[in-house]
Amino acid sequence: MRRATFLLALILATLPLAARDLDIYFIDVEGGQATLIVTPAGKSMLVDAGWPGNQGRDARRIAAAAKLAGIKQIDYMLVTHYHLDHVGGVPELAAILPIVTYVDHGPNTETDVPAKVLSAAYAPVVAKGKHLVVRPGDQIPLAGVEVRVVAARGVTIKAPLEGAGAANPACGAVSPQAADPTENARSVAFLLAYGKFRFADFGDITWNTENALVCPANLLGASELYLMTHHGLDISNSPAMLSALRPRVAIMNNGANKGGAPRAWWRIAHNPGFEDLWQLHYAVAGGPGHNAQAQFIANPETAACQGHWIKVTARSDGSFTVTNGRDNRSKTYTARK
Repeated sequence: MRRATFLLALILATLPLAARDLDIYFIDVEGGQATLIVTPAGKSMLVDAGWPGNQGRDARRIAAAAKLAGIKQIDYMLVTHYHLDHVGGVPELAAILPIVTYVDHGPNTETDVPAKVLSAAYAPVVAKGKHLVVRPGDQIPLAGVEVRVVAARGVTIKAPLEGAGAANPACGAVSPQAADPTENARSVAFLLAYGKFRFADFGDITWNTENALVCPANLLGASELYLMTHHGLDISNSPAMLSALRPRVAIMNNGANKGGAPRAWWRIAHNPGFEDLWQLHYAVAGGPGHNAQAQFIANPETAACQGHWIKVTARSDGSFTVTNGRDNRSKTYTARK
Protein backbone atom coordinates (compact mmCIF):
# COMPACT_ATOMS: atom_id res chain seq x y z
CA MET A 1 0.00 0.00 0.00
CA ARG A 2 2.81 2.37 0.90
CA ARG A 3 4.57 1.58 -2.36
CA ALA A 4 1.39 2.28 -4.38
CA THR A 5 0.91 5.59 -2.56
CA PHE A 6 4.53 6.54 -3.19
CA LEU A 7 4.25 5.72 -6.91
CA LEU A 8 1.04 7.75 -7.22
CA ALA A 9 2.68 10.74 -5.55
CA LEU A 10 5.70 10.41 -7.86
CA ILE A 11 3.48 10.33 -10.96
CA LEU A 12 1.48 13.38 -9.83
CA ALA A 13 4.69 15.29 -9.15
CA THR A 14 5.85 14.78 -12.72
CA LEU A 15 2.59 15.98 -14.31
CA PRO A 16 2.61 19.57 -15.64
CA LEU A 17 0.87 22.13 -13.48
CA ALA A 18 -2.42 23.50 -14.75
CA ALA A 19 -1.82 26.54 -16.93
CA ARG A 20 -2.42 29.90 -15.25
CA ASP A 21 -3.62 33.06 -16.86
CA LEU A 22 -2.01 36.49 -16.70
CA ASP A 23 -3.66 38.66 -14.04
CA ILE A 24 -3.43 42.45 -13.89
CA TYR A 25 -4.91 44.32 -10.93
CA PHE A 26 -5.49 48.06 -11.31
CA ILE A 27 -5.51 49.13 -7.67
CA ASP A 28 -7.30 52.31 -6.65
CA VAL A 29 -4.79 54.75 -5.17
CA GLU A 30 -6.94 57.83 -5.69
CA GLY A 31 -5.46 59.14 -8.93
CA GLY A 32 -1.93 57.74 -8.73
CA GLN A 33 -0.80 54.42 -10.16
CA ALA A 34 -0.47 50.96 -8.63
CA THR A 35 -0.77 48.19 -11.21
CA LEU A 36 -0.03 44.66 -10.00
CA ILE A 37 0.92 42.12 -12.66
CA VAL A 38 1.01 38.40 -11.78
CA THR A 39 2.30 36.19 -14.58
CA PRO A 40 1.34 32.61 -15.49
CA ALA A 41 4.68 31.61 -13.91
CA GLY A 42 3.54 33.08 -10.58
CA LYS A 43 5.97 36.00 -10.70
CA SER A 44 4.92 39.55 -9.89
CA MET A 45 5.65 43.12 -10.92
CA LEU A 46 4.10 46.16 -9.30
CA VAL A 47 4.07 49.33 -11.38
CA ASP A 48 4.25 52.26 -8.95
CA ALA A 49 2.92 52.32 -5.39
CA GLY A 50 0.61 55.30 -5.11
CA TRP A 51 0.75 58.03 -2.49
CA PRO A 52 2.31 58.11 0.97
CA GLY A 53 0.34 58.93 4.11
CA ASN A 54 -3.37 58.51 4.79
CA GLN A 55 -2.50 55.92 7.46
CA GLY A 56 -0.75 53.81 4.83
CA ARG A 57 -3.93 53.56 2.75
CA ASP A 58 -2.30 52.82 -0.61
CA ALA A 59 0.25 50.35 0.78
CA ARG A 60 -2.57 48.48 2.52
CA ARG A 61 -4.66 48.38 -0.66
CA ILE A 62 -1.70 47.01 -2.62
CA ALA A 63 -1.02 44.38 0.05
CA ALA A 64 -4.69 43.35 -0.03
CA ALA A 65 -4.52 42.91 -3.81
CA ALA A 66 -1.33 40.86 -3.47
CA LYS A 67 -3.06 38.57 -0.99
CA LEU A 68 -6.02 38.22 -3.34
CA ALA A 69 -3.59 37.34 -6.15
CA GLY A 70 -1.92 34.69 -3.97
CA ILE A 71 1.54 36.23 -3.85
CA LYS A 72 3.70 36.92 -0.79
CA GLN A 73 6.28 39.28 -2.28
CA ILE A 74 6.82 41.73 -5.12
CA ASP A 75 9.48 40.36 -7.44
CA TYR A 76 9.89 43.62 -9.39
CA MET A 77 8.90 47.07 -8.13
CA LEU A 78 8.86 49.31 -11.22
CA VAL A 79 8.87 53.03 -10.49
CA THR A 80 7.85 54.80 -13.69
CA HIS A 81 8.94 58.26 -12.45
CA TYR A 82 9.58 60.31 -9.36
CA HIS A 83 6.29 61.99 -8.54
CA LEU A 84 4.50 61.65 -5.22
CA ASP A 85 1.49 59.72 -6.58
CA HIS A 86 3.75 57.07 -8.13
CA VAL A 87 6.83 56.60 -5.93
CA GLY A 88 5.59 58.13 -2.67
CA GLY A 89 4.05 54.90 -1.39
CA VAL A 90 7.13 52.71 -1.93
CA PRO A 91 8.64 53.03 1.59
CA GLU A 92 5.34 52.22 3.31
CA LEU A 93 4.76 49.24 1.02
CA ALA A 94 8.28 47.89 1.60
CA ALA A 95 7.59 47.94 5.34
CA ILE A 96 4.70 45.46 4.99
CA LEU A 97 5.47 43.42 1.85
CA PRO A 98 8.88 42.06 0.75
CA ILE A 99 10.27 43.61 -2.45
CA VAL A 100 13.08 41.79 -4.26
CA THR A 101 14.16 44.10 -7.11
CA TYR A 102 13.56 47.80 -7.69
CA VAL A 103 13.40 49.01 -11.30
CA ASP A 104 13.64 52.66 -12.40
CA HIS A 105 15.24 54.99 -14.96
CA GLY A 106 18.04 56.10 -12.66
CA PRO A 107 18.21 59.19 -10.43
CA ASN A 108 15.43 61.75 -10.22
CA THR A 109 15.84 64.42 -12.92
CA GLU A 110 13.99 67.04 -10.88
CA THR A 111 15.98 68.95 -8.29
CA ASP A 112 13.55 71.12 -6.32
CA VAL A 113 12.92 70.57 -2.61
CA PRO A 114 9.95 68.15 -3.00
CA ALA A 115 11.99 66.08 -5.47
CA LYS A 116 14.89 65.89 -3.02
CA VAL A 117 12.54 64.76 -0.25
CA LEU A 118 11.14 62.00 -2.49
CA SER A 119 14.62 60.83 -3.47
CA ALA A 120 15.77 60.82 0.15
CA ALA A 121 12.86 58.56 1.13
CA TYR A 122 13.28 56.20 -1.85
CA ALA A 123 17.07 55.71 -1.83
CA PRO A 124 17.46 53.85 1.50
CA VAL A 125 14.62 51.48 0.64
CA VAL A 126 16.19 50.60 -2.72
CA ALA A 127 19.52 50.00 -1.00
CA LYS A 128 17.98 47.08 0.88
CA GLY A 129 17.10 45.17 -2.31
CA LYS A 130 18.40 44.59 -5.80
CA HIS A 131 18.36 47.54 -8.22
CA LEU A 132 17.86 47.51 -11.99
CA VAL A 133 18.17 50.69 -14.07
CA VAL A 134 16.46 50.31 -17.45
CA ARG A 135 16.88 52.01 -20.82
CA PRO A 136 14.77 51.91 -24.00
CA GLY A 137 14.94 48.48 -25.61
CA ASP A 138 15.70 46.66 -22.36
CA GLN A 139 13.63 43.72 -21.16
CA ILE A 140 12.55 43.37 -17.55
CA PRO A 141 13.12 39.66 -16.81
CA LEU A 142 9.64 38.91 -15.49
CA ALA A 143 9.16 35.15 -15.98
CA GLY A 144 6.12 34.08 -17.97
CA VAL A 145 5.74 37.23 -20.09
CA GLU A 146 7.87 39.63 -22.13
CA VAL A 147 8.17 43.17 -20.78
CA ARG A 148 9.90 45.53 -23.20
CA VAL A 149 10.89 49.06 -22.15
CA VAL A 150 10.03 51.49 -24.97
CA ALA A 151 10.86 54.80 -23.28
CA ALA A 152 12.80 55.89 -20.21
CA ARG A 153 14.36 59.13 -18.99
CA GLY A 154 12.98 61.00 -21.99
CA VAL A 155 14.57 58.68 -24.56
CA THR A 156 12.55 56.33 -26.79
CA ILE A 157 13.30 53.23 -28.83
CA LYS A 158 14.49 54.01 -32.37
CA ALA A 159 13.75 50.71 -34.11
CA PRO A 160 10.30 49.14 -34.40
CA LEU A 161 9.29 46.21 -32.26
CA GLU A 162 8.64 42.92 -34.03
CA GLY A 163 5.68 43.28 -36.39
CA ALA A 164 5.58 47.09 -36.06
CA GLY A 165 7.07 49.87 -38.19
CA ALA A 166 4.24 50.83 -40.54
CA ALA A 167 3.63 54.49 -41.38
CA ASN A 168 1.12 56.16 -39.04
CA PRO A 169 -1.32 58.30 -41.07
CA ALA A 170 -2.59 60.04 -37.91
CA CYS A 171 0.74 61.83 -37.45
CA GLY A 172 -0.01 64.47 -40.08
CA ALA A 173 -2.78 66.02 -37.98
CA VAL A 174 -0.77 66.12 -34.73
CA SER A 175 1.45 69.06 -33.79
CA PRO A 176 4.08 69.07 -31.03
CA GLN A 177 3.37 70.74 -27.71
CA ALA A 178 5.76 72.77 -25.56
CA ALA A 179 8.66 70.71 -24.22
CA ASP A 180 7.91 69.02 -20.89
CA PRO A 181 10.90 69.36 -18.51
CA THR A 182 9.31 67.30 -15.71
CA GLU A 183 9.63 63.67 -14.65
CA ASN A 184 6.35 62.92 -16.45
CA ALA A 185 8.04 62.97 -19.85
CA ARG A 186 10.82 60.78 -18.45
CA SER A 187 8.54 57.98 -17.28
CA VAL A 188 9.50 54.38 -17.90
CA ALA A 189 7.05 53.14 -20.55
CA PHE A 190 6.66 49.47 -21.44
CA LEU A 191 4.74 46.99 -23.54
CA LEU A 192 3.92 43.59 -22.06
CA ALA A 193 3.34 40.58 -24.31
CA TYR A 194 1.78 37.27 -23.32
CA GLY A 195 1.28 35.19 -26.44
CA LYS A 196 -1.02 37.27 -28.65
CA PHE A 197 -2.09 39.54 -25.80
CA ARG A 198 -0.51 43.00 -25.50
CA PHE A 199 -0.74 45.53 -22.66
CA ALA A 200 0.62 49.10 -22.85
CA ASP A 201 1.52 51.07 -19.71
CA PHE A 202 3.37 54.33 -20.35
CA GLY A 203 3.28 55.91 -16.89
CA ASP A 204 2.78 59.66 -17.27
CA ILE A 205 4.69 60.33 -20.51
CA THR A 206 3.40 63.40 -22.25
CA TRP A 207 2.47 64.34 -25.79
CA ASN A 208 5.87 64.77 -27.47
CA THR A 209 7.35 61.58 -26.00
CA GLU A 210 4.25 59.65 -27.05
CA ASN A 211 4.54 60.93 -30.61
CA ALA A 212 8.24 60.07 -30.78
CA LEU A 213 7.19 56.43 -30.35
CA VAL A 214 4.60 56.41 -33.13
CA CYS A 215 5.54 59.14 -35.65
CA PRO A 216 6.21 59.07 -38.50
CA ALA A 217 6.25 55.27 -38.14
CA ASN A 218 4.44 53.25 -35.51
CA LEU A 219 7.30 51.61 -33.60
CA LEU A 220 4.96 49.84 -31.16
CA GLY A 221 2.25 48.00 -33.08
CA ALA A 222 -1.23 47.29 -31.71
CA SER A 223 -2.20 46.54 -28.11
CA GLU A 224 -5.37 44.89 -26.81
CA LEU A 225 -5.26 46.71 -23.47
CA TYR A 226 -4.12 50.28 -22.76
CA LEU A 227 -3.72 52.05 -19.45
CA MET A 228 -4.70 55.60 -20.35
CA THR A 229 -1.54 57.60 -19.98
CA HIS A 230 -1.23 60.23 -17.24
CA HIS A 231 -4.55 59.33 -15.57
CA GLY A 232 -6.52 60.27 -18.68
CA LEU A 233 -5.24 63.84 -19.02
CA ASP A 234 -5.32 65.55 -22.40
CA ILE A 235 -1.65 66.61 -22.38
CA SER A 236 -1.11 62.89 -23.01
CA ASN A 237 -3.14 60.33 -24.99
CA SER A 238 -2.38 61.96 -28.34
CA PRO A 239 -4.46 60.94 -31.37
CA ALA A 240 -1.32 59.58 -33.04
CA MET A 241 -0.60 57.30 -30.07
CA LEU A 242 -4.16 56.01 -29.88
CA SER A 243 -4.28 55.42 -33.63
CA ALA A 244 -1.04 53.42 -33.44
CA LEU A 245 -2.05 51.21 -30.52
CA ARG A 246 -5.67 50.64 -31.60
CA PRO A 247 -6.62 49.33 -28.13
CA ARG A 248 -9.85 47.40 -27.73
CA VAL A 249 -10.15 48.28 -24.05
CA ALA A 250 -8.65 51.04 -21.92
CA ILE A 251 -8.34 51.39 -18.16
CA MET A 252 -8.29 54.88 -16.64
CA ASN A 253 -6.43 55.16 -13.32
CA ASN A 254 -8.03 58.48 -12.43
CA GLY A 255 -9.30 59.89 -9.17
CA ALA A 256 -12.65 61.56 -8.69
CA ASN A 257 -11.01 64.98 -9.05
CA LYS A 258 -7.83 64.03 -10.89
CA GLY A 259 -7.55 63.02 -14.53
CA GLY A 260 -10.47 62.02 -16.70
CA ALA A 261 -10.22 65.05 -19.00
CA PRO A 262 -13.19 65.27 -21.42
CA ARG A 263 -10.99 65.68 -24.53
CA ALA A 264 -8.92 62.61 -23.67
CA TRP A 265 -12.14 60.68 -23.01
CA TRP A 266 -13.49 61.75 -26.40
CA ARG A 267 -10.32 60.71 -28.22
CA ILE A 268 -10.29 57.18 -26.81
CA ALA A 269 -14.05 56.72 -27.15
CA HIS A 270 -13.88 57.58 -30.87
CA ASN A 271 -10.69 55.70 -31.70
CA PRO A 272 -11.21 53.12 -34.47
CA GLY A 273 -11.80 49.61 -33.12
CA PHE A 274 -12.28 50.80 -29.54
CA GLU A 275 -14.84 48.89 -27.47
CA ASP A 276 -14.91 49.86 -23.78
CA LEU A 277 -13.39 52.22 -21.21
CA TRP A 278 -13.17 51.06 -17.58
CA GLN A 279 -12.47 53.70 -14.92
CA LEU A 280 -11.26 53.42 -11.35
CA HIS A 281 -13.34 56.50 -10.51
CA TYR A 282 -16.19 58.54 -11.86
CA ALA A 283 -14.48 61.68 -13.16
CA VAL A 284 -16.13 64.82 -11.84
CA ALA A 285 -14.51 66.86 -14.64
CA GLY A 286 -16.16 64.67 -17.26
CA GLY A 287 -19.72 65.00 -16.03
CA PRO A 288 -22.49 62.76 -17.36
CA GLY A 289 -21.34 63.03 -20.98
CA HIS A 290 -17.67 62.10 -20.59
CA ASN A 291 -17.49 59.08 -18.30
CA ALA A 292 -17.65 55.33 -18.88
CA GLN A 293 -20.91 53.47 -18.47
CA ALA A 294 -21.84 52.96 -14.83
CA GLN A 295 -21.07 49.21 -14.86
CA PHE A 296 -17.50 49.99 -15.97
CA ILE A 297 -16.69 52.35 -13.08
CA ALA A 298 -15.19 50.76 -9.96
CA ASN A 299 -15.74 53.71 -7.61
CA PRO A 300 -18.76 55.81 -8.64
CA GLU A 301 -18.84 57.87 -5.44
CA THR A 302 -17.05 61.24 -5.41
CA ALA A 303 -16.24 61.16 -1.68
CA ALA A 304 -15.56 58.45 0.93
CA CYS A 305 -14.14 56.20 -1.79
CA GLN A 306 -14.28 52.45 -1.12
CA GLY A 307 -11.08 51.63 -3.01
CA HIS A 308 -12.44 49.02 -5.42
CA TRP A 309 -10.06 47.59 -8.03
CA ILE A 310 -10.37 46.53 -11.67
CA LYS A 311 -8.89 43.19 -12.69
CA VAL A 312 -7.91 41.94 -16.14
CA THR A 313 -7.37 38.21 -16.73
CA ALA A 314 -5.64 37.59 -20.07
CA ARG A 315 -5.01 34.42 -22.05
CA SER A 316 -2.25 33.70 -24.53
CA ASP A 317 -4.69 33.54 -27.47
CA GLY A 318 -5.33 37.28 -27.02
CA SER A 319 -8.69 37.00 -25.27
CA PHE A 320 -9.21 38.59 -21.87
CA THR A 321 -11.79 39.27 -19.18
CA VAL A 322 -12.24 42.51 -17.22
CA THR A 323 -13.84 42.40 -13.75
CA ASN A 324 -15.16 45.29 -11.68
CA GLY A 325 -14.12 44.73 -8.05
CA ARG A 326 -17.12 46.71 -6.83
CA ASP A 327 -19.67 44.06 -7.79
CA ASN A 328 -17.57 41.33 -9.51
CA ARG A 329 -19.38 41.89 -12.79
CA SER A 330 -17.21 40.82 -15.74
CA LYS A 331 -17.03 41.16 -19.48
CA THR A 332 -15.00 38.87 -21.74
CA TYR A 333 -13.38 40.03 -24.99
CA THR A 334 -12.70 37.29 -27.51
CA ALA A 335 -9.38 37.11 -29.37
CA ARG A 336 -8.92 39.32 -32.40
CA LYS A 337 -9.31 37.44 -35.66
